[in-house]
Amino acid sequence: MRTLVLVDAPSNLGLRPPTPGTVPGCHKLAMALREHGLLTRLGARDGGAVVPPRYDRGDWREGDGVFHAEQIAAYTVTLADRIEKHLEAGEFPVVLGGDCSIQLGADLAMRRLGRYGLAVLDGSADFRHPGNTDRNGPVGAAAGEELALATGRGQDLLTDLEGRRPYLRDEDICLFGIRDGDPDLAELAGLGITAATVGAIRARGAAVVAREALAAFRASEVRGFWVHLDADVLDPTVMPAVDAPDPGGLMPDELAVLLRTLIASPRCVGLNATIYDPDLDPSGEAGRLFAGAIVAGFAQS
Repeated sequence: MRTLVLVDAPSNLGLRPPTPGTVPGCHKLAMALREHGLLTRLGARDGGAVVPPRYDRGDWREGDGVFHAEQIAAYTVTLADRIEKHLEAGEFPVVLGGDCSIQLGADLAMRRLGRYGLAVLDGSADFRHPGNTDRNGPVGAAAGEELALATGRGQDLLTDLEGRRPYLRDEDICLFGIRDGDPDLAELAGLGITAATVGAIRARGAAVVAREALAAFRASEVRGFWVHLDADVLDPTVMPAVDAPDPGGLMPDELAVLLRTLIASPRCVGLNATIYDPDLDPSGEAGRLFAGAIVAGFAQS
């Protein structure tokens, strides 16, 4: 039986301010999900928190590259140290963000240990990089770029930590829940990154799509894989408390099937949860649903 360890990674360094003079509220995600009883409901051990640097973009301007790059780089190494320790102990880290840039910590930790894959449950690919800025706009916010950074696309400070670029190979990544018609789909397909859109998941069945990803991981040389869960994979009718609530997302039952199928695999080594913003959820209902989705994902695993 796996030992789950709950680790807080409350970094919001990768998101733009929601309004001038404010900071993104996703750094409260871990506190909110713990308030919904996640630690007890998962039967997890408390792994504490990895405290991030302060959110301060200083005099950063568009065109300066990724803001908070130095802070994110340092935090990635610190978070990777913590995650690596749990992986080496045979434990299953459940990392509570934070924005999507925390995924780099898991990527670096796994890269230190060998070749691993990544299952991404996200409404978008987070694949903005210097090579596609004509389509996706200028780089700047790491939370919208972390998959590109993890595959070696972007500034060296973030893509080549410890000389380990890339942290992930393109062919070792599977995306689920990206919106139909997303402009990144053609580029992803050309690179060999598998992407199952919401429409494809509904047409073929969530369990079928997830099992195909598991088969691909088994057929590759990866030692295991990590699950990255972004709250905006859910439709905004049930999960409005995110920075970019795009319509046409998954519903909770669809997400539960994907998570259960992926997490049940003995090759699954960890999971993180990101982007849910309690500041945008005054009733707490979206947070309650998100916590329940995570718990459901571990049912019978």
